[in-house]
Amino acid sequence: MDRAKAGARVRGVAKKPAGAAARERQPRGTSAPVDPNPYGKGREPRPVGGEIASVFDHLGWTERIEVASVAARWREVVGDEIADHCEIVSFDDGVLVLQATTTAWADQLAILAGQIAQRLNENVGRVVVTSVRVDKPIGRSWVKGQRTVKGRGPRDTYG
Repeated sequence: MDRAKAGARVRGVAKKPAGAAARERQPRGTSAPVDPNPYGKGREPRPVGGEIASVFDHLGWTERIEVASVAARWREVVGDEIADHCEIVSFDDGVLVLQATTTAWADQLAILAGQIAQRLNENVGRVVVTSVRVDKPIGRSWVKGQRTVKGRGPRDTYG
């Protein structure tokens, strides 16, 4: 064995580290090799909350999670009257999109958009919502069947 090791050294064949061969041959679904020094420096347990927050920061989810937490408390943040007449549709790149129940409420919410954004940002603790867009209600479709005639259609006040 000594002669074989000496011959390998002469030829320049290096021996792999002890755990490397075991890691390469490990089938999927099995656990990683056991750390020989589990109590070494840097292995102290950390709080789960801090680790989850760092994952959210790394993935860029922090802002969306803050807005989702406010959306879950939507009624208490904006009040009963506003919550009865609108709902959150989406939030992208600082723009909060609301859907109003009627065109009159859409106009009213457009006037209150700055105050709504300010309330949301106060609840989050930093500026997350830069603007609020209010969509008017989607009108009823009067199309029946497969064929339609182009034109103005019924004159209504749906939006």
